[in-house]
Amino acid sequence: MIKMEIDIKELPVYEVAFVRRTGSYFEPQEHWGNLMHWAYENGFFPPHQSFIGISLDDPNIVESNKCRHDACVTIPEGFDKTKHKNMQFKKLDGGQYAMYEFYDSPEKLNSAYKYMFEHWLPISNYDADHARYNLEFNMNNPVEDPEGKLKVDLFVPIKKRKA
Repeated sequence: MIKMEIDIKELPVYEVAFVRRTGSYFEPQEHWGNLMHWAYENGFFPPHQSFIGISLDDPNIVESNKCRHDACVTIPEGFDKTKHKNMQFKKLDGGQYAMYEFYDSPEKLNSAYKYMFEHWLPISNYDADHARYNLEFNMNNPVEDPEGKLKVDLFVPIKKRKA
């Protein structure tokens, strides 16, 4: 088992625009294209805005074709959401997160989750906070990466373990 470097981070509350998709996490993710088109039309680019993926279901529990995923982009404070009736909006909870910088082929992201939940959390001083979502901050586009790798800052919500 590869030892992964995990950092503890405090995240603020983020307000995001999002597009939801239902289906296997391993199928083409066309909802990202829809979100990015909308984001670029509205001038939302890194580093001022972040693109965040949220896998809402555990594929070990939920049938693959019923897994939900939200492709999100942070929106600036004061953004007029009323002019964007075809877009969904929500707030993501801030708080304490365990963060791992993932850089590998996209299909290996699941192994980073497995490491964090099955190996790191049990020996840490934290429990997973299942009231909040895991957040995948997309730091690159794997299509543009020379090796086709995905760079994601993976944030798992945590809470201090009770003694």
